[in-house]
Amino acid sequence: MASPTPAAVNPENTQASTDKAASGCSTTTMGPLLPAKIPGALAHRSGLLLCFALLLALLALFSLAVGSKHIEFPVVLDALLNPNDSADHAIIRDSRLPRAVLGVLAGSALGIAGALVQSMTRNALAEPGILGVNAGASLAIVIAVGTFGINGFNGYVWFAFGGAVLATGAVYLVGMAGARSNDPVRLVLAGVALGAVLSGIGTALALVHPSAFDQLRAWTIGSLEGRSADVLAPLGIAVLVGVVLAAFTGRSLNALALGDDTALALGYKVGRARVLILLAVTVLAGAATAAVGAISFLGLMAPHLARRFSGPDARWMLAYTAVLAPIILLLADVLGRVVIPGELEAGVVCAFVGAPVLILLARRKKPVAV
Repeated sequence: MASPTPAAVNPENTQASTDKAASGCSTTTMGPLLPAKIPGALAHRSGLLLCFALLLALLALFSLAVGSKHIEFPVVLDALLNPNDSADHAIIRDSRLPRAVLGVLAGSALGIAGALVQSMTRNALAEPGILGVNAGASLAIVIAVGTFGINGFNGYVWFAFGGAVLATGAVYLVGMAGARSNDPVRLVLAGVALGAVLSGIGTALALVHPSAFDQLRAWTIGSLEGRSADVLAPLGIAVLVGVVLAAFTGRSLNALALGDDTALALGYKVGRARVLILLAVTVLAGAATAAVGAISFLGLMAPHLARRFSGPDARWMLAYTAVLAPIILLLADVLGRVVIPGELEAGVVCAFVGAPVLILLARRKKPVAV
C-alpha cells in the first residue's frame, strides 16, 4: 500500500503555508505594536505635563521669596507650614501668597480662554479680547466709578465681570443670531465691531470723569498687585466652572478643527458646541479679566506655546495651556519686581517677555496650525 505524499512536498502547498505563516505573524506580532505607540505617546505627554506642573509649583514658591524684601526659603517654608505673627510671615500670608494663587488662577483662566477662542474660530491671532471681554469690562468699570462713585477694587471688580459677560453675550447675538450657518468669521467680526464701539463709549465717559479715568488706567495695565484675597474664592469657583465646561468641549474642538461640514458629518452639533465654548470663555476670561485686568497678550501666546508640546489634539493643548499660561504670568510678575527699582506691572512685562517668544514661534519653518 503506497504511503500518501506529504503536503510539504507540493510547492503550491509550501508557498501557501509560508504566506499564511507570514500573515499570521504580522497580525499577532505587528498588531500589538501599533496600539503600543499610543501608551508611549500618552506617557511622554503626561510626563512632560507633570514636569511643567512641578515647574509651576517651584515658580510659585519662588515668587513668595522675591520682592522689595527678600525672604529666605526656610522662612517661606516655615510660613507655609508653621505660620506665626512675625513680619516676614505676615508679608507672605497677607500679600505674596494670595498674589501667587491669583497668578495661577488668572493665568490658567486666560490661557484656556485664549486656546478655546483660537480653536473655535480657527484663527491663530484670536484671543479673549476679540469677543469684547476687555471692552465690556472697561466700560463697566467706568460706569461703576463715574456714575455710582465706587472707587475700590473690590467694588468695581463685580461690575467688570458683569460687563464682560454682557459684552460676550451681545457679540454672540450679533454674530450668530439669524445666521444660516455658525460661521466663526461672523463672530470675530461682531466681536471686533462691538469691542470698538464699547471702547469708544468707555473712553468718552472716562474723559468726562477724571476719577474713572484713573481707575480705568490702573486696571487696564494688568497687575497682580493690590488685589484683595477676597477675590480668590469667587475667582476659583469661576475657574473651576470654566475648566469643567472646557473639558466637555475637547472632542468638539477636534471636530471643529476639521471644518463645520466634517464635524456635522461626524455627528457633532456645531451650534451647541460653540455655545458651550462661548460659555466657558465668558466665565474664564470674564472672571480673570475682572480680577487682574486686561492682560490680553497671555491668551494669544500661551496656546501657541502649548501646541509645540501637545500636538494637534485640543484636549492635550488645553491641559498644557492651563499650566504654561500661569508660568508665563508668574514669571512676568517676578521679573517685574526685580528688573527695576519699585515694581513693573505684570501686564507690561508679559508683553515684553511674550512678544519675542511669539515672534520666534512664528519664524519657525514648520509653524503649528490651529
